[in-house]
Amino acid sequence: MTKDSISNHLLELRSRLLKVMIFFVVLTIVGIPFASEIYDFVAAPMISLLPDGSSMIATQVTSPFMAPIKLVLYVALLFSMPWLFYQAWMYISPGLYKKEKKFAGPLMFSTVVLFFSGVSFAFFVVCPIIFKFFIGMAPESILVMTDISQYLSFIFKLVFAFGIAFEIPIATVLLINSGITTKKSLVKARPYLIVLFLAIGMLLTPPDVFSQLFLAVPMWVLFEIGIIFSKNK
Repeated sequence: MTKDSISNHLLELRSRLLKVMIFFVVLTIVGIPFASEIYDFVAAPMISLLPDGSSMIATQVTSPFMAPIKLVLYVALLFSMPWLFYQAWMYISPGLYKKEKKFAGPLMFSTVVLFFSGVSFAFFVVCPIIFKFFIGMAPESILVMTDISQYLSFIFKLVFAFGIAFEIPIATVLLINSGITTKKSLVKARPYLIVLFLAIGMLLTPPDVFSQLFLAVPMWVLFEIGIIFSKNK
């Protein structure tokens, strides 16, 4: 690869990343006027479970203003992911063979679907279960009043972790079909991978065993799905 070729690749990469950044900024600007509505939607899983007389609180002076703005940034980043995946595909596609392009198209679509499936599973299933458990475990003498900034950090760390974790079938299929490893080798490594999933769950989720298990178990299931759909090598 010549020096000019490397320079062209870097320029194209910069151009693709710039397009992603512009899309992110546009989504942020569009979302700011609706920050309150977005906050109400995201806070609903917690607010619906809080006991009577309790509410979300702000423990810092700037939190009532900054928390909704931060939330808009999180949501803009979330919805920028499909555009990021598309730009990544457009960057690598010229170097692929025709047969590889046919395989990569459905793979690209599956990547987006699985990412948002993970996000939706975390937000609509996992979060309500976790919140209900912890609120229910609070002694009667404790009035649960969650800080809005802490809540948003908790929930978006969780949904992004699940979005990334749901890409495991794609990673498994790529590893096997590309010849980097074999289905037999991954099956033999299953016990070690389960331990790895538990460790990843510990690192990517908030520090409680329930969040970790809610992430680790689906990762294991998704790994098995990837094994099933990969080529028999």
